[in-house]
Amino acid sequence: MDTERAERVAVIGSGMMGTGVAQVFAAAGHEVALQDLYPEALERAPGAIRSNLTFLAENGLFAADGVEAAVGRVRTTTDLREAADGADFVIECVFEDLALKQDVFAQLDGFCPPETILATNTSVMSIAEIGARARHKERVVGTHFWNPPYLIPLVEVVRTEDVDDAVIEHTMDLLRKVGKHPIDCKKDVPGFVANRLQHALWREAISIVEHGIADAATVDESIRFGPGLRLPILAPMENADMVGLDLTLAIHDYILPHLESSGAPSPLLREKVEAGELGFKTGSGFQKWSEDEADASRRRLVEYLVHVLGDPARGL
Repeated sequence: MDTERAERVAVIGSGMMGTGVAQVFAAAGHEVALQDLYPEALERAPGAIRSNLTFLAENGLFAADGVEAAVGRVRTTTDLREAADGADFVIECVFEDLALKQDVFAQLDGFCPPETILATNTSVMSIAEIGARARHKERVVGTHFWNPPYLIPLVEVVRTEDVDDAVIEHTMDLLRKVGKHPIDCKKDVPGFVANRLQHALWREAISIVEHGIADAATVDESIRFGPGLRLPILAPMENADMVGLDLTLAIHDYILPHLESSGAPSPLLREKVEAGELGFKTGSGFQKWSEDEADASRRRLVEYLVHVLGDPARGL
């Protein structure tokens, strides 16, 4: 691999995640091939990237005079072989369908030389299962970007039992160079690291509502105005060490028997879905949402992330 030039990247799938991932690499100077079976999806991608980068430039997070150059570094194609040709690093971002992902990896494994790294952006699926039909399993790795990928720094780099350590090291180094914060997930387990933590919190939050301890809005307030404020700076493991593991053990001895531990989704959640109460998309979920309220929620998230990323004291 030629280390004197920026590595060539191929992104397979041009949905919201694929387009965002392509943007991350193009903005950092990489030539990117963006592939999708649907021409209409590819036609939308340059405009979305231009809009995102312009938004970042307006908020001081990207150079305004570099927007068009970055957009120009992304070429689109409906042909998988063409996208993979000459790529040093390939990231699959297709639908969360195991058979589809396995087929994509089997094809990529045949198209790409053994030194090309093949990564999947799955959020929960087994990396080993996705790469099961690849012959060169040592170069298959998980790279779980979080949405929106051009704003969230975290990328979970997930190992399989077959992956080469050098592939992990190279992947993490490449991600750092494009401004991401990769973490090393040492086992290929469902949900990896961050989704396991996130959904453990969601399970308890839904249980609290289900059992009438507090309503949904109050649950969210308890996080926003309490532990959520300090989590970015004082995360769980450091917090446990700060308060003392003896106190942590004493608290767990008392409280853990009372926390939700079901291995199945909440009956309340299932009831909501069966009733067609799906949240923003239907106007009703755990709470009622007008279209304006849903849009305002999405806007608050993006504005918050931009504020955090633009704060040099955060070190992100």
